[in-house]
Amino acid sequence: MRHKFDLLQYEMGEELLKILDYWRNHTQDLANGGFHGRITHQNKVVQRASKGIILNTRILWSFSAAARHLNTQEYHSMEDRSFHYLKDHFFDSRYGGVFWELDYQGKPINRRKQVYAQAFAIYALSEYYILSQNVTARELAVNLFELVEKHSKDCEKGGYLEAFGEDWSTLEDMRLSHKDMNASKTMNTHLHILEAYTTLLKVYDNAALRASLGELVELFLNRFLNENNHYDLFFDDDWTLMSHTISYGHDIETAWLLIEAARAVGDQELLKRTKTAALQVADTFLKEALDEDGAVVNELDLNSNHRDTDRHWWPQVEAIIGLTYAYRLTGKLKYTDYASRIWEFTKENLIDHQHGEWFFRVDAYGKVYAEEDKVSMWKAPYHSTRACIMINNI
Repeated sequence: MRHKFDLLQYEMGEELLKILDYWRNHTQDLANGGFHGRITHQNKVVQRASKGIILNTRILWSFSAAARHLNTQEYHSMEDRSFHYLKDHFFDSRYGGVFWELDYQGKPINRRKQVYAQAFAIYALSEYYILSQNVTARELAVNLFELVEKHSKDCEKGGYLEAFGEDWSTLEDMRLSHKDMNASKTMNTHLHILEAYTTLLKVYDNAALRASLGELVELFLNRFLNENNHYDLFFDDDWTLMSHTISYGHDIETAWLLIEAARAVGDQELLKRTKTAALQVADTFLKEALDEDGAVVNELDLNSNHRDTDRHWWPQVEAIIGLTYAYRLTGKLKYTDYASRIWEFTKENLIDHQHGEWFFRVDAYGKVYAEEDKVSMWKAPYHSTRACIMINNI
């Protein structure tokens, strides 16, 4: 079984280079600056498509992390291009924070302050600073941290509120996307605040930041993690649960991100608890989330018992990371065996070997959803590059 995992590590290392080449060769908007907002399944650029903050920050994170991992200056132009476009166009000079969306020329068209977006900007800027030592990047990341703590943190009831208007005023509709519930506190946003603060703490050793990250880890262990080893997703202000859906990709992603957060905090007891939780979540994941072909299914609605069997690209790679963490904790080869099976499915069904990059998703029969984009607000290189990097570094 071990040789399968060795092959997985090698192949994912090779795939990293292919992913980076695709994004460098296809996504730069040479006419208007930054990056194209949409590229279709057929690799056609959608002219005048809007440009989202999530795509831009994920490009910045991916190329910064990959350049550091590969110890190369080959992608210097991509890292700098995404940093300067983020700094010059997405930042709000009046109220602070980053806008959600720009038009194709870089003018704001959706000025709302989604906390999820502020988190991704912190995450990307911190990673870019580690690579470049660009002081401005660190300053911007720290400023965003302070804004999130000031406006979003619920000091009375705990956690962070989901979204605000341009001037950080309250919103009635806080949804991250049309697929999400209108909930004021979500597991997804808290997860990405956690990963952002984890990386920021590497470059900004601040007591308030360390304390907030520790509080986030506790929140995941005590509030989001339920008795069935799943992370609950949507809550109101008072932490009343609003949803009974299991997101398998988020379960296994959270398992390993909590370990990294606890390590950053430096609390050994907290680290021990995150490792215990990670193994419980990983074992439940193996029982419930995998189909016979080795693929990770998307979701389960506990109210209707409907199982969404579509295979999205990102849960596959998050599972490979999470299961590898479980292997490192236990030495049990079952985890790497399942990780290798997931990789085999991914190679055969989700990677576009002809045109490059990965498909957004396929159905239970392996049919590709051709209406889904290769590049979009939600289709970026972050999950796949991170997995290809981390699989050799865990």
